[in-house]
Amino acid sequence: MRLLSGRDIAAVAGIADLIAPIAEVMQLVSAGGATLPLRSIVKLAGANMFGIMPGATGQPAVHGAKLLSLYPDNPGRGRSSHAGLMLVFDAETGLAAGCLDAAALTAMRTAAATAVATRALARADATRLALIGCGEQAHTHLTAMRAVRDVSRVCVWGRDAAKAAAFARAHGIEVAPSVAEAVAGADIVCTVTPADTPLLRAEMLRPGLHVNAVGASIPSLQEIASEVMPLVRLFTDYRPSLEAQAAEVIDARRRGLIGPDHPIAEIGAVLAGTAPGRRDAAEITLYRSLGIAAQDLAAASFLLARAKQRGIGTVVDMT
Repeated sequence: MRLLSGRDIAAVAGIADLIAPIAEVMQLVSAGGATLPLRSIVKLAGANMFGIMPGATGQPAVHGAKLLSLYPDNPGRGRSSHAGLMLVFDAETGLAAGCLDAAALTAMRTAAATAVATRALARADATRLALIGCGEQAHTHLTAMRAVRDVSRVCVWGRDAAKAAAFARAHGIEVAPSVAEAVAGADIVCTVTPADTPLLRAEMLRPGLHVNAVGASIPSLQEIASEVMPLVRLFTDYRPSLEAQAAEVIDARRRGLIGPDHPIAEIGAVLAGTAPGRRDAAEITLYRSLGIAAQDLAAASFLLARAKQRGIGTVVDMT
């Protein structure tokens, strides 16, 4: 079994390297080529949680599970809020083939998945980016958006004004005093927060906008106002996850803002050409990212193969 630490993963690949394998596996998912039980969450003390994300894909054949602790206060300790392990097993023998740091893997694959969706859905001339949130995912999403669009202007907003200002200084970008002001000048918006009260509201939308809703991946959290749902073309990574975990969709249906037949397309179907993507420059598109095990498996498999080729990581005999 090859062990890859966060430092090993950073040495093996960047976010841009994961865009192609993520795009490929998302098409496989939408074609029915993956088994993806919904993640299970164990609530711990305070706001802490423990999640289990198992899955298997068919081409290439690989299966595994991510075991992830979510500790929201960890950034204050200089640690990632996501801590855990990604285990990958050999399809022929069932033996453990890889164990990867889940914090680094999750940060990279989430941003790469957003890049895949943005490349497919955002206007080709989109150059202005707004980041709503200034944590770890804001860092990775800034890199990811620059990999798929010629981003010339970036603005960040965060609940903690001092942290947002520090983030802006570190990256040489602008800081906005409010979500509305950040979104007003944007072509692409990435919401990357654990908000429990909606931040992006219907009155902030404008024609041609593309939104990546990335944070708030359990039903008790919500970044996007429910009133936004009937105003956008809605896309997601995996529809069963959306139905069970996207609070804004669940609430919009409960309140009758959208019906059970409201069109929702998986990004894999858009990539495969079996579902339409953006239809014109004025359309508002929203990609709802929930994060699925297939993305972890594709990213981990890519990283393990490259690490083996380059002799990176620690190999241990588990027999």
